[in-house]
Amino acid sequence: MAGIGPISQDWEPVVIRKKAPTAAARKDEKAVNAARRAGAEIETIKKSNSGTNKSASSSTSLNTRKLDEDTENLIHEKMINEKPQVIQEYESGKAIPNQQIITKLERALSAKLRGKK
Repeated sequence: MAGIGPISQDWEPVVIRKKAPTAAARKDEKAVNAARRAGAEIETIKKSNSGTNKSASSSTSLNTRKLDEDTENLIHEKMINEKPQVIQEYESGKAIPNQQIITKLERALSAKLRGKK
């Protein structure tokens, strides 16, 4: 191990501080403190799910239960046998019109999509 110099280490302390409150948070805090000094009644609400990815109501809602109990099969009927992307392109005006697809759409929608008739 000849030729290797002394090894030194950096032992300076690292200070981690909590982030300072934002201007809006300080403004709200000032308003609450002013109301307390004025003798106003202050009601505080603890948000139990704040800072988490959980929904606001952890219990199953009424609509969710109805959907779970529903046995009806809700699948759209395939009418013209085209990919959804093709239809989306037609709807957004990006696709070049294909007369066969337009004919299928006219039959499925019972409406004229071309011409003045």
